[in-house]
Amino acid sequence: MKTPDVIEALGALAHEHRLAIYRLLVQRGPEDLSAGNIGQRLGLLPSSLTFHLQNLQRAGLIVQRRESRQLFYSADFSVMNGLGGYLTENCCGNSGSACSATCASATPAKVTRRAAKVA
Repeated sequence: MKTPDVIEALGALAHEHRLAIYRLLVQRGPEDLSAGNIGQRLGLLPSSLTFHLQNLQRAGLIVQRRESRQLFYSADFSVMNGLGGYLTENCCGNSGSACSATCASATPAKVTRRAAKVA
């Protein structure tokens, strides 16, 4: 991921409702949720929900699918992995082997670099 994309994604997640929406969609996995279902689960009014979903979509964190008049949303896992990879790319880069266990726990970075190139 490029730095401007990371900043936009982190900015989109830096709000209580958007973070809750995103976490709900990530927990859901590849299955999407209708906008109405998201609103019900999180107690958000439709106008507020639309605003937050559009923000997450502009940041590339979620994907929208239309079925007739209903909109369905799901997390874009390649972008999520790219974001994690960007944040952990240089994990412990200046500390030598002292934190190799810490870096080993950040293994999604290896997967995410590949996903970030695809995205």
